[in-house]
Amino acid sequence: MATPHEPSLSAADLGTLETMAADLAREAGRLIVDERPSGLGVAATKSSRTDVVTVMDTRSEDLLRERIAARRPDDGILGEEGDSIEGSSGITWVLDPIDGTVNYLYDIPQYAVSVAACVGDTSTPGAWRPIAGAVYHPVLGEMFHARAGSGAFLRAPSGVHALAVSNVTDLDDALLGTGFGYDADKRGRQGELVARVLPRVRDIRRAGSAALDLCAVAAGRLDVYYESGLNPWDLAAGRLVVEEAGGVVVGPGGAAPTDVLVVAGPTALVTRVQQLIE
Repeated sequence: MATPHEPSLSAADLGTLETMAADLAREAGRLIVDERPSGLGVAATKSSRTDVVTVMDTRSEDLLRERIAARRPDDGILGEEGDSIEGSSGITWVLDPIDGTVNYLYDIPQYAVSVAACVGDTSTPGAWRPIAGAVYHPVLGEMFHARAGSGAFLRAPSGVHALAVSNVTDLDDALLGTGFGYDADKRGRQGELVARVLPRVRDIRRAGSAALDLCAVAAGRLDVYYESGLNPWDLAAGRLVVEEAGGVVVGPGGAAPTDVLVVAGPTALVTRVQQLIE
């Protein structure tokens, strides 16, 4: 696949993309809440018995794809459930129709829709970056959103709030978020790592949605976060929200985040977590 050209975008263009991301995430979020079946049927399994694809996952992504194709037919699309579409505009929409699928299946209200407009080659780790995005928590009505260079915000029933990452610098005082993969062997290794990390931090949280974990870092609800095995759709919008809230999101050795490792938070804590787990 040829590397996409990076389009020249004005502040107004970025604002339009940010608004579109929020509109799409909100519409898909309302769909998955309002039409959630009482007895969810599982359409297929992906990598293991704990990695499920629900009917609503597919419906949510189909809705997002249809809206993007209608409004921006020249853009590419990379979604969790469907085939990639290579566009000609230099912008690729990276979609997670339900981030936190297992929570959704069990009716645990910690799941979200994540929508991000990205530039670069989304098929190559480290070769792309988000420029506008939104993560919508439909159960709470919370919309986290950002565009490059303009800060990150939370629109909630309580109003609009500018986001800023934690000012904690000492790992001993840090509330750390993480997650686990679906493969049993990988989860075993991740559990061993958690056992090593836990005595070094204030406490650990595992909520089950990477997108919401990243937004929690941006809002200061978590001090720092790490996880391995994330895909671009898990990461894209939340990464931008953290960066625009004054944090950093890095991968191995401080390079761009990849499926090998993502660490997010204020620079001082990210550095300390990297030293601890790498």
